[in-house]
Amino acid sequence: MPAPEKTSESAENNRGDKIFFAAFMTGIAAISFGIGAFVILAEVPPYQSMKNAWRAGTALWEQRTKYSSVERLDFWAPARTEETGVTINKTDKTQKGLTLYSSGDGPHAVLIDMDGNIVHEWRMPFSEIHDETSPIPNPQKDDFMHWHTAKMAPDGDLIVQYTAAGDTPYGYGMAKIDRNSKPVWKYLGTAHHDFSIAPDGRIYALTQEFRFNTYANRKQLTPPRLDDFAVILSPEGKEIKRVSILDALINSSFANMVDFTPYFSNEDVLHTNTIQLITEETAQNFAQGKAGDVVLSFRDLGIIAVLDMDAEKIVWATRGPWLGQHDPDVLPNGDILLFDNQGQLADPEAGQSRILQIDPETNGITWEYKGTAEQKFDSNIRADQQRLANGNTLITESSGGRLLEVTPEGEIVWEYHNPIRRDDPDNPGQKLIPVVSQAERISDERAALYRDTDFTPTSTNGDIQ
Repeated sequence: MPAPEKTSESAENNRGDKIFFAAFMTGIAAISFGIGAFVILAEVPPYQSMKNAWRAGTALWEQRTKYSSVERLDFWAPARTEETGVTINKTDKTQKGLTLYSSGDGPHAVLIDMDGNIVHEWRMPFSEIHDETSPIPNPQKDDFMHWHTAKMAPDGDLIVQYTAAGDTPYGYGMAKIDRNSKPVWKYLGTAHHDFSIAPDGRIYALTQEFRFNTYANRKQLTPPRLDDFAVILSPEGKEIKRVSILDALINSSFANMVDFTPYFSNEDVLHTNTIQLITEETAQNFAQGKAGDVVLSFRDLGIIAVLDMDAEKIVWATRGPWLGQHDPDVLPNGDILLFDNQGQLADPEAGQSRILQIDPETNGITWEYKGTAEQKFDSNIRADQQRLANGNTLITESSGGRLLEVTPEGEIVWEYHNPIRRDDPDNPGQKLIPVVSQAERISDERAALYRDTDFTPTSTNGDIQ
């Protein structure tokens, strides 16, 4: 028997029921959201569990959407020029040697001569050293990480640090590799950003982890919080000391500097991006610290600090005319050389970045380099610099994928553009260039280890897809 046809009245009632149900569910969702917001903002139990769930969900959503392809990572930036390789080389004014740099297109580093020819190259994906001892149980794919920092050890081997995109902690660890890109040792602590190699072979590094402790009278330092640690590794890569940097700051006479931490910070309170060992040489004219202490940079708070690794306490800290800074280096004369990423605001056409040499006694600028309208200088994140033996400065303009050597007078005497390019998937016709996180000029006997090898030099002048 066929079903009776619905009358217009019953259809209208059915539609009304659906509208009522949708309105009811929307109301329940709104009430739930309001209650959840009240619980979190008023810190009424179980606010911490709800807050943690919200953060985890947000992080998962960002990982699924923001990091869908390698070219969308912040390891890549729009190419500012079609020029590749060495474009300036005033041989009578440069510091001779080989230049080591790591690139955002993957876990590898390149050693080039002054003409831009590849003398040697290292490559080792994280998957080759990852094991069950790592605190990162499910690491990102190898394509989603690179060596943020690669430095040559005294014996000519390479020490590297792995940084991943779309994960927290984003520091995946370190390794020492030989000239054949084979691991000598690995350290799977969550090492990130930077490290410093001591004359005796020990390594001073930064690690990070989530902590759930609280501090009295500093409610903005809410758990879970991504905290940084200064660690000392043996020459064999074994951890021998570990110091909480946030504890060292709060337990010092500079604790009030933490009060400038915004309540809306992304729980990465300090974002420590540099650790440099103060050596016997640099300590002679640097009254703010002694040999064995380390210089630290807290990017988001605009702070440069000195940590006494023995006392586990910050013994000096300052703010100055910089913004989003990286790589403060203590010079032999006691000044501090740093990359001021965003503090050059006077001339927008010249770019927002500059190199500053600072007198730590007065915070006065004793030397600076900045761009011009013709030679823009701009890297909003990352970047570093190295004062060379001849007085010049090797600069890594990370976001531009560019290396340049400048004289004390500000003349560019050597310039190199990362030759690697890829198409921007979001902007047809636009090329992307991988960032160059850091670089160093090798001008001592280590350069000789690689000058006469069986590695076939390859010209880097050309567009590599």
